[in-house]
Amino acid sequence: MEGQGKGDPDVVAGQAREFIDLFYDEGNGPGGSAARRMAEIRAELASTGTYTHTADELTFGARVAWRNSNRCIGRLYWRSLRVRDRRGTSDAAEIAAESVKHLVEAGGGGRIRPTITVFAPDRPGAPGPRIHNEQLIRYAGYRQPDGTVVGDPLNVRITELAQRHGWRGGAGTRFDVLPLVIETARDGIELFDLPPEAVLEVELTHPRYPWFAGLGLRWHAVPVISAMDLEIGGIRYPAAPFNGWYMGTEIGARNLGDTDRYNMLPVVAAKMALDTSSDATLWRDRALVELNVAVLHSFERAGVKITDHHTESNRFLTHVEREREAGRICPADWTWIVPPLSGSATLVFHRYYDDADLRPNYLRRRCPAE
Repeated sequence: MEGQGKGDPDVVAGQAREFIDLFYDEGNGPGGSAARRMAEIRAELASTGTYTHTADELTFGARVAWRNSNRCIGRLYWRSLRVRDRRGTSDAAEIAAESVKHLVEAGGGGRIRPTITVFAPDRPGAPGPRIHNEQLIRYAGYRQPDGTVVGDPLNVRITELAQRHGWRGGAGTRFDVLPLVIETARDGIELFDLPPEAVLEVELTHPRYPWFAGLGLRWHAVPVISAMDLEIGGIRYPAAPFNGWYMGTEIGARNLGDTDRYNMLPVVAAKMALDTSSDATLWRDRALVELNVAVLHSFERAGVKITDHHTESNRFLTHVEREREAGRICPADWTWIVPPLSGSATLVFHRYYDDADLRPNYLRRRCPAE
């Protein structure tokens, strides 16, 4: 199991100092002081090898981690992140139950709200729990004998990991929801099926092409990232699933459009009777636009919150300007901030960004199947 929570107390103290200074510098902890709080932290580190964030520190840290996430275009609303403090939860079944509650509450029947649920942290000799699914809701990828994949090729490894631990698979469709794959130090890996009420999905149709509904496409509505570690002041929370809402291109251009995912562009192009004899006919571009039109149309018709890449690009630049006015840099990875559709038609394309590694932050880690 990754991460045993054996950080050097002196190193953790330095990281804690940076975080506590930030916490108080930004107007938190009224009536207290950074010096007094650091004295408490040093005493706790000396006796236990770690320390415990207050509820206010956890909330601030989780929100600033979103603010510092250089790959996320949707950070304008970082202050509104709802923080569910479940640090006392380390049992796999309880984590699964709280993950279901997260999905239902964050989904809001379509009124999606940015939410994070924070479970027990790593501690010296006692690693915290881990959710190995990249997102709480992901579709299985079943590798066939001929090498093809039914479902989402991205999820072949996590699907095989679940099968090795007893999952018998779903109905064998392209959109079978994977069970949660949760690992704890006490019990190892356990699997938990998500109940239907936790999986809000949208069936995809097109405003002008009746045949589109016959493609049988769908996507889930709440993108809860669950295989990243939340790091705040030297303390790592390996199970801290969090969500915003989808930008349409994440589904239409990447999940459904990428050649190593659902690869739907050739199918859509054929239905549109496009000339696919040459790349120069731009058939991929035309099919890609209509696939994204279908996603935005379907979510809007279903009353599920989503945003388009032009609107979100403008919001992101508003965020960048607000951060500048606050005297902060806004770390951003250009290759992730620029949308995968009509990039140069958005304002975020025509500028450079600072790509600093700031903390608190959400840190990527590998699936155990890799």
